[in-house]
Amino acid sequence: MPLSFSIIDAHSHLWLRQDAEWDGRPIRTLSNGRSVFLGEEVQMLPPFMIDGRNTAEVFLSNMDYAQVSAAVVVQEFIDGLQNDYLGEVMRQHGDRFFVCGMADYLHDGFRRQATALMDQGFRGLAIPGHRLLGRSLTSEEMMGMFREMEQRGVLLSITLADGDWQVEELQEVISECPQLKIAIGHLGMANPPVSPPWENDSWRRQIMLARNEHVYIETGGITWLYNAEFYPFPSAVRAIREAAALVGMEKLMWGSDYPRTITAITYRMSYDFLLKTAALTDQEKQQLLGGNAQRFYGFGELKPMPYIKNMSE
Repeated sequence: MPLSFSIIDAHSHLWLRQDAEWDGRPIRTLSNGRSVFLGEEVQMLPPFMIDGRNTAEVFLSNMDYAQVSAAVVVQEFIDGLQNDYLGEVMRQHGDRFFVCGMADYLHDGFRRQATALMDQGFRGLAIPGHRLLGRSLTSEEMMGMFREMEQRGVLLSITLADGDWQVEELQEVISECPQLKIAIGHLGMANPPVSPPWENDSWRRQIMLARNEHVYIETGGITWLYNAEFYPFPSAVRAIREAAALVGMEKLMWGSDYPRTITAITYRMSYDFLLKTAALTDQEKQQLLGGNAQRFYGFGELKPMPYIKNMSE
């Protein structure tokens, strides 16, 4: 069906090949969408992506079909540094993608890498903070990088560890760099195994960081977090509603975590459950699915994508 507003995906990934390791174990691209992941063979991509290449062109085809106008591309250590490829994506498809660079924060000296990435034109830097539990977000080198990002208007996309382990550190960053724009990922990892997140004080503390003026929350991977429940993910909708009660719907942005999530569902399904739910008003859907991200990331004018009818309809 045609949409009256533009949809923006605030959390996605691209890579040519995975060639990395985590905790001493490899992550390697195989064929037919599979990867070796921490000693186990998994379906990392849909099986029709037979060469393991998770490219911008394939994603754009998915975006066009799903009527998604633009997307934010972040990075993760488990995929390896993808700055060279994402620099090409930024130059070729800058009208559709907001691309984040990533430095090697696991080793000292990353500040120089981060400065070089900013010099290359990356408008955002991604930090998989949940992978940095042995390193401080408020170290001298980190804080120097954050001050430079604030001065240059470069956005921070960060995923925190479950709960409130890193909340105080990030609050210190926010206090020191109040103009730094920050997007916190995965809706605060809203899937505690025992109680729902809205009954969890540590989850609420992470979400309430968005009460700071320039801090927003994106929902990347929420369909993965509630995969056991599956479509239409009623608890995911409830988590979003509870987060909105804490910080306002104007501080929340939808993200898919493409392509990992589309091994279980289609790309359109990763937001369709929000479009169809009765738990959100039309205005809230427009804010969550595109309006907030368009303002936060500074996307220019975007046209809603046309609806292409399925042959089987």
